[in-house]
Amino acid sequence: DVREVPLNDPGLDAALAVAEGLVIRTYTRVTEQFLEKCPRLKVVGRGGVGVENIDVKACRARGIEVVYTPDANTLAVGDFVFGYMLQLLRPWCFFRERVYEPSEFKKIRETNRGRQLNELTLGVLGMGRVGRRVSRIATQGFGMKVIYNDLLDVSAELDFPATAVDKPTLFRDADVLTIHVDMRPGNENLVGREQIALMKKDAILINTSRGEVLDPYALADAIREKRLFGAAIDVYWPEPPKPDFPLLNFPNVLLTPHMAARTETALQNMSWVVRDVMAVLSGEKPKYPVPLR
Repeated sequence: DVREVPLNDPGLDAALAVAEGLVIRTYTRVTEQFLEKCPRLKVVGRGGVGVENIDVKACRARGIEVVYTPDANTLAVGDFVFGYMLQLLRPWCFFRERVYEPSEFKKIRETNRGRQLNELTLGVLGMGRVGRRVSRIATQGFGMKVIYNDLLDVSAELDFPATAVDKPTLFRDADVLTIHVDMRPGNENLVGREQIALMKKDAILINTSRGEVLDPYALADAIREKRLFGAAIDVYWPEPPKPDFPLLNFPNVLLTPHMAARTETALQNMSWVVRDVMAVLSGEKPKYPVPLR
């Protein structure tokens, strides 16, 4: 018996009262208060990677398993990061509605437009699945140098050249800084005014992880004062961002509405969380239980 019930549906509490399995996405928050309405719940499935909207500890204390899809969007987000990178570093000049006049065409053609990726150092904050995917493309596809910082020693998991550095070195030496951390407690404004101040004036910053980890006001100030070349942001806090979001109206800032993982394949992969939900309900071990931090 499968029921799709929106959060604002007056019948939600009645559905939760009999639910044994639950599948959610980004904006449903599974808290202690939420769990009190779910006396029969055995498993929560998160179609996606981030589980900051689920109180995993509270679930496990009640004997409720939590499963997710950690590999679902790795390839999609990795691709998206390089789309961002190329747009910022090698800005394109399309023409659609009219052909450029000869002088205009020649002027644009003869303008030096950006830098080659093989000449740059990529800094990766968070060398998880997506961070590794981006780094692999950077080293093996574009010939970039990669430096990274992670809470764990992941060197044994890397099949590409990359150097672990401390955070100050990461911010100082990166020509491109890409953020791939989760939203665990303490990661709020992980990249803030102090960290951005260390970066090169011609560096760019990319965030496709979580909006809370980046201080957009500090970033806007740095770009406005030409202390940073540009940025690309796909995630916000809150979402959607408010009308006075500080990074609006910059020609060298790319803003997208949390769409890095929105390929058909990635969405299908996320939907397969139901396999682990059914495994738990059948008394089997799930393939992707969420690790308890």
